[in-house]
Amino acid sequence: MSASTPSYMRTLYAGASVVLLVMGVRATFGLFMQPMGMELGWGRDVFSMAFAIQNLVWGVGSIFMGILADRYGAGRTVALGALLFMLGMIGMRLSTDELSLYLTAGVLVGLGQAGTTFPVILPVIARAVPPAYRSTAMGIASAGGSMGQFTIVPIGQIAISTLDWTGALWLLSLFAAAGMPLALLLRGKPAAATGHHQSLGAAVREAFRHSSFHFLFWSYFVCGFHTAFITLHLPAYLVDGGLTAGDGAISIALIGLFNVAGSFYAGKLGGCYSKKNLLAAVYFLRAFGILFLIAMPMAPWVAYVFAAWMGLLWLGTVPLTQGLIGQIYGFRYAATLSGIAFLGHQIGSFIGVWLGGYAYGATGSYAAVWWAGIVLAVVAAALCLPIREQPLAAKPA
Repeated sequence: MSASTPSYMRTLYAGASVVLLVMGVRATFGLFMQPMGMELGWGRDVFSMAFAIQNLVWGVGSIFMGILADRYGAGRTVALGALLFMLGMIGMRLSTDELSLYLTAGVLVGLGQAGTTFPVILPVIARAVPPAYRSTAMGIASAGGSMGQFTIVPIGQIAISTLDWTGALWLLSLFAAAGMPLALLLRGKPAAATGHHQSLGAAVREAFRHSSFHFLFWSYFVCGFHTAFITLHLPAYLVDGGLTAGDGAISIALIGLFNVAGSFYAGKLGGCYSKKNLLAAVYFLRAFGILFLIAMPMAPWVAYVFAAWMGLLWLGTVPLTQGLIGQIYGFRYAATLSGIAFLGHQIGSFIGVWLGGYAYGATGSYAAVWWAGIVLAVVAAALCLPIREQPLAAKPA
């Protein structure tokens, strides 16, 4: 970046790069299940528990990382998150028993993701860019996560093939560490309000008393349910339907590829139209995608069309949800409030992953969970419609 590049563009590039690296490395974890399991004697249940812990820690940790970002600045928080993520990857390489895997791939990596992903990154970008460009910028940063999934997952697979899983984890830990120097471009914290201003506690209590925050929280829950269940269980569902493992891998890659456009345009449209109506549309259209998949005879083109459709809607919820939080409650404590809302997303992720495995073990089918996903999509769309988009007036502490 040249010296003439506007400071807000440097912030956007740095934030999008951090999200790309972190979400890309995270998307490689499934690649390690087979080689690590074979060498260390761990079953899929061990890895599933580690990643379930990771999702919950990521959600709870986002609240505390949001508080750190609002109080001490996003740069320090991102640097801390990148350090924890790197240590978690190294610890995963050195794990010799289930407990050490849970503490590293689960707790440390989850905390690292909490400090380097959307709840911390998007508010600092939103504060930095001009208001007219804000929604589009958040869409670009969100798209970085899917671009990371599309670009870093193949690198991870090549690294495992050439360096073994041990060498691949060392390499990916360096990718995670790259977030620390990028954090230098994300320095600063929200400016204190002049005149009457709220404390952090008052802002949180005000959001909790506001019905729109609860609508955002529980609609985000549905987003997490969908994305986690589909990411983990779609490949197995396709193989059960007679397709190949390659079809499953291509489908997951297509979700990431199409979500680059989906996230960008969700953010761009959010700057021109009602964010709550766009958010409702995203959830409602997800229901049609799931219905298409389970109603059509299984074939590769059906899987690819479903993946492309869901990719367009995949993380489009992120810039719209985060944008509504900033628009309604302001940006002074946006990272904290975004972290609280993101906890709803991660609770949904945990339940989606767990329920998929439980339902398949009990019935030999994912049908009940797919239908639950359709119902939840409609419910989430209905929850978005009564959201009040008008900003709340700041109150004295």
